Amino acid sequence: MDYARMRAVAEELAALPNAGKVEISDGTIVMMMSPSGTHELAAWRLRRQLDRQVADDLAAHTGGDVEDPSLGILRRPDLIVIPIDVMDTPGAFHPQDLKLAAEVVSPSNHANDYAQKTRDYPRMGIPLYLLVDPRKGSIAVMSDPGIGSDGQHCYRARHDYVFGDKVSVGPWTIDSSEFPRYHP
Repeated sequence: MDYARMRAVAEELAALPNAGKVEISDGTIVMMMSPSGTHELAAWRLRRQLDRQVADDLAAHTGGDVEDPSLGILRRPDLIVIPIDVMDTPGAFHPQDLKLAAEVVSPSNHANDYAQKTRDYPRMGIPLYLLVDPRKGSIAVMSDPGIGSDGQHCYRARHDYVFGDKVSVGPWTIDSSEFPRYHP
């Protein structure tokens, strides 16, 4: 199925009641359940911290599709930092406009955030990827998208932290002690 048809199917699925997030990667439509309260709390606390720090011409935004049709990729990060002047763009945001994509790992589909998105986001040219994991109480900051030694797109720099650390993410600092853990 070509990407335009796959995108149309994804839109139909996203319009269903309680559909959750719908993404496209590797020629596959990926559907995720609606996030939990803990997941949403972590994303909200991250946004609140970034709101206080981003420049006046940037916005920390929870929501919005990020799409590169030429790569056949549609993603919906939990949070993005983008220039305010692209906020009124119709349709999906272009990945070249993003300064940061952040994901809060879900308890049920963590492979999507750890494997597929660490491949898709550098391929899309997103300069910073922040991965908050309430399952483990850990954070990863990935940067320097490019081609790795295996010839594949990847982030060539990664810094790992634990909840409680002050985390440098590009020009911003995140207090990870504010993030909740998932309950067993």
